[in-house]
Amino acid sequence: MDPIPVLDKGFVRLVEVMGDDAAIVQAARVSYGEGTKSFREDKALIDYLMRHRHTSPFEMVVFKFHVKAPLFVVRQWFRHRTASVNEISGRYSVLKEEFYEPEVWRRQAKRNKQGSEGALLDEEATALLKETEARAYAAYQALLEKGVAREMARMVLPLNLYTEFYWKQDLHNLFHFLKLRLAPEAQWEIRQYAKAIAEMVKAHVPMAWESYEEHVLEGQSLSRTELRALRGLLTPEAYEKALRELGLSGSRLQEALDKLFGENP
Repeated sequence: MDPIPVLDKGFVRLVEVMGDDAAIVQAARVSYGEGTKSFREDKALIDYLMRHRHTSPFEMVVFKFHVKAPLFVVRQWFRHRTASVNEISGRYSVLKEEFYEPEVWRRQAKRNKQGSEGALLDEEATALLKETEARAYAAYQALLEKGVAREMARMVLPLNLYTEFYWKQDLHNLFHFLKLRLAPEAQWEIRQYAKAIAEMVKAHVPMAWESYEEHVLEGQSLSRTELRALRGLLTPEAYEKALRELGLSGSRLQEALDKLFGENP
């Protein structure tokens, strides 16, 4: 798969994948010694695993990506500590003069102290950014020319400098990464990388992705208080009718009913 461009100079490239939907099914059935069954049965099994958070079979699928992103994005990215990572070293290499320059600035959010909102068109802000980049990189080069070690000279470079890294992650933890980084409250820049990764993951494990999208990405969990409130508003009959109209039937329908009206009121 070709690299997917992200931001102004970045990209995500899928290097390799170990496993697919069949690997998830194979891992789940290993204790029974059963081989692959029909497409429908495999899909139902994957959906069951996702619904009930049986996560270890999803760990049998591993993705490796090559990513180019600004430092401030990478610092958020590496907070997900379950991956294997190798980043270009500023101690060994002279870092390239490549900086992320946003097309549009955003205003500080009024309610979310760590977020942004709305567009801020400010040519002076863009000019100030470019001026800062030029001064910082000139200082970096001057320090190197003076014989200052690369590991120290890099201290003057700003956080919008691009870096590159390899990132290897199993599917279970990759799904967790995407849940957080595709969320509306995630910073816009890292969401663009998450969208590119999601496109690649969906192409390689379509059954797992469909179940993930249904039960995790587009789903929500409810607290005990929230469940009690819903039980006070709905009857089992009305809820069952609504579920049937949405296509649920059989054991899947009963499971949904038990989730709301089961033994833990």
